[in-house]
Amino acid sequence: MSPMTDKLIPAEGASLWLGSEIDYRAVGLRVLSAADVAEIDSALGHFNALGGVDLPALTRAMFPLDALGATLRRLGDALRDGPGFLLLRGLPRERYGLDDLARIYAGIGAHIGRLLPQSHHGELLGHVIDVSDIERDARGYHAGGAQNMHTDTCDIVSLMCIRAAKSGGASRIVSAAAVHNRMLEERPDLLEQLYRPITCRRWDLDAELGSGVLIKQVVFFSRASGSLSCNLSGSYPRRAVEHGDAVMTRLQQEALDELQRLARSPEFYLDMAIEEGDIQFLNNRVILHGRTAYQDSPAVAQRRHLMRLWLELSSWPSLPANQGMHTADDHRGWLRQRTPFMEVPSRYLAAMTSRKAELAA
Repeated sequence: MSPMTDKLIPAEGASLWLGSEIDYRAVGLRVLSAADVAEIDSALGHFNALGGVDLPALTRAMFPLDALGATLRRLGDALRDGPGFLLLRGLPRERYGLDDLARIYAGIGAHIGRLLPQSHHGELLGHVIDVSDIERDARGYHAGGAQNMHTDTCDIVSLMCIRAAKSGGASRIVSAAAVHNRMLEERPDLLEQLYRPITCRRWDLDAELGSGVLIKQVVFFSRASGSLSCNLSGSYPRRAVEHGDAVMTRLQQEALDELQRLARSPEFYLDMAIEEGDIQFLNNRVILHGRTAYQDSPAVAQRRHLMRLWLELSSWPSLPANQGMHTADDHRGWLRQRTPFMEVPSRYLAAMTSRKAELAA
């Protein structure tokens, strides 16, 4: 067998599942106990007493969690060895203001892994909210409506719901292993294309203010880390074609289309209703994620709003170099662009509301 053919073997393990056959509440839901919430309240009080700690300086010791902290530190192993998703429920959303929710979320994240910057702005906590009427060329997490399946560049991607949509907006997830195996059964010729490099073009400022690398050759499936991992880079291949950096072959395009077609199938996807106060964690290497369409509010402060963390775990093998869209050089460059306390939700929403008013004037 050729080296390429040798890779075309079925994926195995607990991350192999069909959304039509499982209930996330049975296999991936953990409800916080009263003792857990008491620990969180105590940690929040400790953190706030420190006075004005910005997220780059946040440590576990600054947000001390005892029994819950030990559980969170084991969460990475659970996501690697299990189905690849977990929903943490039971945080009393109504008890906390927006800014304290952000502090709780970041503090919980610090017990799981290292917070990574998410764009050239350098934000360590992202805001997933439709501001496409305010921001020019808004990315997917700043645009409304349904979102196609994709992955990010981190080990664990997490969302915390702080304001639900009027209706809709469920989190939709898919087992990349299940899609991989179906393509292996039905179209191994297309699956083979996804093990081969495809030209991708990053966002210009992400590259310019990070590593300087704009064009990358990326594989969508890999076993270089010792097990199957998936990188579905969304719009990046299309950006390369649109800018004249590449000409996508018929088989490459068909392979990407088939990957998305299967991921959009009710047989494969699992919809999770993330309620206000819920925190979702996904193994970004084996889970594809997107969202369903939703109805939103016109006022910025009343719109569907989730916060996002990208986490890196030192105990996990490194992401294959030809899979991730971003690198440590990018992270260093992006962090130089950040402004202090830029993620504070009250400040962020006030700035977006002000910009919207200026545009309407």
